[in-house]
Amino acid sequence: MSALLIVDDEKSIREALQFSLEQANYHVSTAESVAAARAVLQATAVDLLILDIGLPDGNGLDFLKELRQRFSFPVLILSARGAELDRVLGLEMGADDYVVKPFSPREVAARVKAILKRTQPEAMPAFEHDANKQAFKYFGQKLSLTRYEYLLLKLFVDRPGWVYSRQKIMDLIWADPAESYDRTIDTHIKTLRSKLKAIRPDLDPIETRRGQGYALKEYL
Repeated sequence: MSALLIVDDEKSIREALQFSLEQANYHVSTAESVAAARAVLQATAVDLLILDIGLPDGNGLDFLKELRQRFSFPVLILSARGAELDRVLGLEMGADDYVVKPFSPREVAARVKAILKRTQPEAMPAFEHDANKQAFKYFGQKLSLTRYEYLLLKLFVDRPGWVYSRQKIMDLIWADPAESYDRTIDTHIKTLRSKLKAIRPDLDPIETRRGQGYALKEYL
């Protein structure tokens, strides 16, 4: 399931788009400002961003320029500015499409589908597992993992979306769970995340569920 972020200061637009896109089977986050969008991007992997130009704390085109320095995901601009010069400027600054307000949420959903079909790699899975070699590749690159990092990743990849408590992880992986403790799990998760981010800095596939444990995000 592809993850989308809608950045628009009008609540009605965010809600209409979110409903339409969720009906099309996308995972949708929303933000009402540049600052809120930055916070979402820091915590969540995004496959496509829908961006309004007129935001309360900044210009959307300036934010687009900032995004292009850090992320490669496609961006669809929403704007009340429909002049040819505005559309050309947005596309030249790195947008993948430009939609003028007012618009149909169904049209936006169709454009999102077309952009993702055009830009997302088709065949390569996020994780490739070689059970014989007890090794993983992440987006085609080999991961150098310790034994426990390998076992942790295998546990998550075998059951995407399943939440494992620290105690459950210790029971399933550690040879002698009595010799381990909660912080041992946290440390191994931290180093595993670091190795994954070294390959894809824009993604964080391991989700922390407060008070519950850890899980691999299902849409990878």
